[in-house]
Amino acid sequence: MEAPAITRYRRPFFLAPLWLTLLAALVLGAVAFALYRGASTTVVVLVRAAEKDPGTIADPPISPEGEERAQRLARAFGDGLGGLGLDSIYVSDDRRAQQTAAPLAERLHRAPVVFAAADASSTAGRLLREHGGGTVLVVGGGDTVAQMLRALAGTEAAPVTDAAAVMYVVSVPSVGRAHAVRLRF
Repeated sequence: MEAPAITRYRRPFFLAPLWLTLLAALVLGAVAFALYRGASTTVVVLVRAAEKDPGTIADPPISPEGEERAQRLARAFGDGLGGLGLDSIYVSDDRRAQQTAAPLAERLHRAPVVFAAADASSTAGRLLREHGGGTVLVVGGGDTVAQMLRALAGTEAAPVTDAAAVMYVVSVPSVGRAHAVRLRF
């Protein structure tokens, strides 16, 4: 009986580490590109409702000073570039908040989204889902703004003792930690 003939075929196994490295680099590059394209930052501008008219009713209208501040808000966000990229306007169900946002909504020809002031935390999650990567203006009372700020950035609103107009600009990235800036206007 004869021994079987031994044939050796040289397979290019010496190239396997090179091919595997190249394949891993392509896969990692594709994943990094997908993450980069999916990353976005949502900007939420929180504005306190204008000053109320002194009175004894439960939901008072805004004062003449408040009307002036509402006009300043409309000029600030409504001039140039069609609202400076505002995707939406959210307004709490308080009369003052709706009257504060009315001049801006009229100027931009947009109907504001009205939400219950008690549901400010859940509304914060809703606007992040619906307007991811966009810019949203939210007008509400002091407690509503404080709840939204807590829900979006995890920080507390500083107490406002005077009737100055206060605005918070909150940037919420899809990856990372939210940042808030307090402004007076």
